[in-house]
Amino acid sequence: MSIALYIIVMAGVTYLIRVIPFAFFTKKISSSFVRSFLYYVPYAVLSAMTMPAIFYSTGNFTTAAAGTAVALVLAYFDLPLIIVALSASGAAFLTGFFV
Repeated sequence: MSIALYIIVMAGVTYLIRVIPFAFFTKKISSSFVRSFLYYVPYAVLSAMTMPAIFYSTGNFTTAAAGTAVALVLAYFDLPLIIVALSASGAAFLTGFFV
């Protein structure tokens, strides 16, 4: 139930952030700062909502940190999402044997 709630809240926040500028601004936004801000806000909000869940998901900070580190390195090298997710899960799982 909590995962479904997280997904619903993240979808709602992302949707509202994308819709609010259309609802309140009738003219084109000419400020590059405001346009850049509105472009990056959904990513920042989703990251802020996801990161705590990542570190509490395994019940052990070390395993979560190992999985996150592997995911960040593989994502940096533009590997496919399935490879990143499976590798991060595997790293967290294997780290659990040694911690």
